[in-house]
Amino acid sequence: MGNILVVAEIQKGELREASYELLTQAHAVAGAGDAGRKVRSLVIGSGVADAAAEFAGKGGGDTYLADAEGLAAYNVNGWEAAILAAAEAAEADLILLSNTPSGWDVAPRIAAALDAAFVSDCFKIEADGDGLALYRRVFNGKLDAKLSVSGAGPVVATMQPGACAAYEGTSQGATHPVEVKLDGAKAVFVEVKAAESKGVDLTKADIIVSGGRGVGDPEKFTEVIQPLADALGAAMGASRPVVDAGWLPHEYQVGSSGQVVQPKLYIACGISGAIQHLVGMKTSNFIVAINKDPDAPIFEVADIGIVADLFEVVPALTKAVQEAKGG
Repeated sequence: MGNILVVAEIQKGELREASYELLTQAHAVAGAGDAGRKVRSLVIGSGVADAAAEFAGKGGGDTYLADAEGLAAYNVNGWEAAILAAAEAAEADLILLSNTPSGWDVAPRIAAALDAAFVSDCFKIEADGDGLALYRRVFNGKLDAKLSVSGAGPVVATMQPGACAAYEGTSQGATHPVEVKLDGAKAVFVEVKAAESKGVDLTKADIIVSGGRGVGDPEKFTEVIQPLADALGAAMGASRPVVDAGWLPHEYQVGSSGQVVQPKLYIACGISGAIQHLVGMKTSNFIVAINKDPDAPIFEVADIGIVADLFEVVPALTKAVQEAKGG
């Protein structure tokens, strides 16, 4: 049984939260399997030695560093060369990447180069005897599929961001440079065009107050939902029907086709709980659901369910929070 290689990503000069989520999965698998299995990591970029040292001490263990000017921006050929070099040095039989544009671009190439099993967009990985069990959602989130991989040979997997909490432990590990040959690269980085962000990164919010079709119209989000979010210091989210209707931009959408979130508190207001929405928020630490329909599916995942008119409950909650805070 080999080791586990976590491929970290750097975004705007900082290690992505999703990379620490990969460490949570990696340590869970390593701890459940052979005691000799180690977690190793790889950081790719230019001038990222400090980031690699940080990752090594926060769960990454011995961390390989692919540091070159030609790697300052994502380049699929450079990443492929770096990952293959690190996988060989780490003696890795499980390579984990985030299911981000970079991850889903390079991961199939790594699998093909290693003649490895490949599973994309997993939300959980477990040790399963001498093999692995990888879980991913299928049929637009209606079912969870378990894929078993056994026998010799490496496995490459991409993990869904937000599917688990970020790793909070520490580790002892040094950084080790790996040489990456960039001559003859077929892909050339041109530029990044980032869409203007008008909302909040819901994946980083500790509290989210979401509204659904039951809110009625876009003005009610401003009048009812946003005040509760403001009182709690929370981010505001929405279900897909709200976004499809044009009431809020797509960046507010929680669900399988929006953002997958795992806040400490999730308050669902007027959301019935279609499977696509549940997929995006059901792993929240604590869920409060407010809906007039006692049979709404949202109550199946809620820790507290309130069967009532949200236009009576939400303003009352807002007032109570404000009074508790001395407002």
